[in-house]
Amino acid sequence: MLVVLNPVFFGYTMRPMNTKKKRRGRPRKSSDASKSMSVLLRMEPREKKGFEDAAALAGVPLSVWMRERLRQAAAKELEQAGCSVAFLPSLVGR
Repeated sequence: MLVVLNPVFFGYTMRPMNTKKKRRGRPRKSSDASKSMSVLLRMEPREKKGFEDAAALAGVPLSVWMRERLRQAAAKELEQAGCSVAFLPSLVGR
């Protein structure tokens, strides 16, 4: 008995061997745009709950909320001390 396979069936079900598989998801960020440093911060559960509640109220993730608040506090303290703020753009030449 001779079995004849339908070439149309194989065209739809089998991927050619020489094609690369496309990656799914968001493209990777460049190394200068990604955040690569982390800080371990120990706190009481009540403190974390308060921070999580405040972040939820602001509508942002906890890490974003914490980073924004720390940046604000650091910028204020450094500017009051007359120091430059490393993460703020320089206004030289404006």
